[in-house]
Amino acid sequence: MMREYTEEWVTARARDAYERGRATFELRAERTALLVVDMQDEFVRPGWSPYWVPAATRMAPRLRGLADRCREAGVPVIWTIFDDTHLGLDRPHALAYLPHGDTGWRRPGPATVWDGMGRRDDEVLIRKPSYGAFYDTPLDTILRNLGRDTVIVTGTLTNYCCGTTARQAYERGYQVVFGADVTATDDETRQEPELAVLRKGFALVLTAAEIEARLTARAASPAARG
Repeated sequence: MMREYTEEWVTARARDAYERGRATFELRAERTALLVVDMQDEFVRPGWSPYWVPAATRMAPRLRGLADRCREAGVPVIWTIFDDTHLGLDRPHALAYLPHGDTGWRRPGPATVWDGMGRRDDEVLIRKPSYGAFYDTPLDTILRNLGRDTVIVTGTLTNYCCGTTARQAYERGYQVVFGADVTATDDETRQEPELAVLRKGFALVLTAAEIEARLTARAASPAARG
């Protein structure tokens, strides 16, 4: 006999997945890359632009620490910046009509990663023309050449560039880990709603400490060594 699913049952099930759901894949250092999305001057350098994200500045030391732990575990660190590429001709046309760009501010030169993040010269830097890091960039090719099928998404803004990148990665078959406290947005009331959607349908949402613990535990296990 088929079960009848009540409105209360399906609502409770959805709410539980939004609030407490966990993807079940393992986090394996040898299959993983860390994506640091758009931790650049205009978003992280205090007071430098109208697009400053104070929460990104506050979480930057935690993210820098996670990058160091990933390097120690052999996880490549890949950086992205939102820049003016190809005279803007590769940017989605509709962006010009949206409130995001209504200040009239223009960056004085090519975008750069904020100095406080400690990016290394031997780490990949991708200049992207839109929110998602896979849109019109070589990121997918780079990850496949590195033999990586899992990405840890960090950076800013949680509900724009980071969330879009997580969805794009999911659609391309990657396992996605999303940093709950190493992502930040310009209105902190928007953080948890975005995490909830990602948690239910796109990613394994973990704190930096949880990510580090899983990478360390996996590296120390007999199966990983053998």
